[in-house]
Amino acid sequence: MTGTESQAYLDLVDWRRRVGDLYRITGPDALTRFRRGRDELFRTHPQSPIEPEERNSFQGLRYFDPDPAFRVGARLEPGDGSELVIDTGGEDGAVRYRRVGRFVFDLAGVECGLTVLSLVQYAGGLFVPFRDRTSGHETYGGGRYLFDTAKDTDGLVLEIKPGSTDVVIDFNFAYNASCAYSPRWACPLAPPENHMPVPVPAGEQVYKT
Repeated sequence: MTGTESQAYLDLVDWRRRVGDLYRITGPDALTRFRRGRDELFRTHPQSPIEPEERNSFQGLRYFDPDPAFRVGARLEPGDGSELVIDTGGEDGAVRYRRVGRFVFDLAGVECGLTVLSLVQYAGGLFVPFRDRTSGHETYGGGRYLFDTAKDTDGLVLEIKPGSTDVVIDFNFAYNASCAYSPRWACPLAPPENHMPVPVPAGEQVYKT
């Protein structure tokens, strides 16, 4: 292993810490500060998924306007514990998850559900990818992520009451997988059971139009 490869591991640790810090911002302008901080990381950090040759001209990510209608109460229903394998199509191959539950909620007057996945390979971690009626048009065709606790991207997104299955989820923080920015990346995308029947014009939009 070269010094450059070793440095990349440290840079990845720093990237995840800095991303996690963004999800702990507080105050009435948390979403604005979150987006501003995320743009700065994408522009300057060595682990940014933006191609290196594009970073100097990078003007920031594209987002829908904040909309409180997409911060919704949900109920976690038990999962059956069955496994789901998602093929990333890259060097990492298939990623194994376990269905630990399902968020059930109303959005735009329609009952919706999203399967909550837990990584089988290491230390759990809850992951909720989704696709909606904006995918392939206003948002990335492969769908987006609501949160991934293994990557520390849940702090502002998932509001939990200890001892209760009632939660609040906020689609204004929905974000693209790294493969939305560059073919260098391969990512687990939303399975058919997490394809929502309504548009979700909240959170991050497609990177390039």
